[in-house]
Amino acid sequence: MAGGGVHASSGPVAETYARARHQLLIPAWAVLLIFVAVPVAMMLIYSFLTKEFRGGVIWEFSLAAYDQFFFDRGLFGDEPPKFEWTYVTIFWRSIWQAGLATILSLLIGFPTAYFIATRPEKTRAIWLFLVTIPYWVNLLIRTVSMKFLLRDQGPMNDALLALGVLEEPLRIINTNLAVQLGLFYSYLPFMVLPIYAAVERYNFTYSEAAADLYASKWATLRRVVLPVVKPGVIAGCILVFVPSLGAFLAPDLLGGAKNFMIGSLIEEQFKGNAGNWPFGAAASMILLTLVIIVLLISTTQQRKTREPG
Repeated sequence: MAGGGVHASSGPVAETYARARHQLLIPAWAVLLIFVAVPVAMMLIYSFLTKEFRGGVIWEFSLAAYDQFFFDRGLFGDEPPKFEWTYVTIFWRSIWQAGLATILSLLIGFPTAYFIATRPEKTRAIWLFLVTIPYWVNLLIRTVSMKFLLRDQGPMNDALLALGVLEEPLRIINTNLAVQLGLFYSYLPFMVLPIYAAVERYNFTYSEAAADLYASKWATLRRVVLPVVKPGVIAGCILVFVPSLGAFLAPDLLGGAKNFMIGSLIEEQFKGNAGNWPFGAAASMILLTLVIIVLLISTTQQRKTREPG
C-alpha cells in the first residue's frame, strides 16, 4: 500500500513540473531576449546603415561598412577597390594574441588545476582562493597595476637592475609581449577552474591501473587522463580565447597604438563624434561570427568526446 501510494503521488507531481517547465524558463528567456538577442539585432541593423558625418547613423541601408572593412576605395571613394589589409591585420593580430594567451594559460593552468585537485580536500579551498583572489579587484585596476609593474621604471625593472641581472631596463610596455602578459594575467583563472572541476571528478584508479600495466607517466597523462578531462580543457580554452579575442583594456593600456586589437578598434568607433557606428557594428558582427565558429567547433569536439568508441 505504501509503495503504491508513493508511485501514485509521484505521477501527478512529475506531470505538474512537466507542464510548468515552460513557465519556469520564462525569466531566463526574458533575460536572453532583452540583454542578448535585442542588442545583437540592433548591432546587426546598425552595421547596414550609413554613417552620419557628425556621428551616429542615417537610416539608409547599405553595405558600406563591410566594404570599408575589406576594401580601400581611396579618400573620396571613387577609386578602384583594393583589398584593405589594415583591418584584416588587426583582426589577425587579435586571433593570434588570443590564441597565444589560450596556449600559455593552458600550459600554466593545467598543471595548476591538477595540483589543486590532487591536494587534500581540506586545503583545496585555500588554493582556489589564491587563484581567484585577483578577481576581487576590478579588471581596469589590475591592468593598470600590470602597466605599473612592467614600465621602464617599474618594480620589476628596478629589482632586476639592483640585482645586476640587467644593465638597462627591459622595454616591455607598448609591445605585443605586454599585451600578451596582460591577457594571460587577466584570464588565467578561467582556464584553471574548469580544468580543476574536470580533474576533481576524475577517477584516479584509472591512473593506478595504467601504472600497473607499466605505462609511463607521460603515456598515462596523454592516453588516460587527458581524454577524460578533455571537456574541462575545451571549456577553459573557450573561456580564455573568446574574451581575449575581444579585449580592449590590455591592448589600450599595455600595447599602445601600434598593437591595436579588434576590441580596441570597435571601441574607437563608438567614442565621440568622430566615430563610425556602422563600421564599428560591422566589425562587431564579424567578430561575433568568428566567435560563433569557434563555439561550433568546440561543440562538435565535445560531442565527439561524449560518443562511445
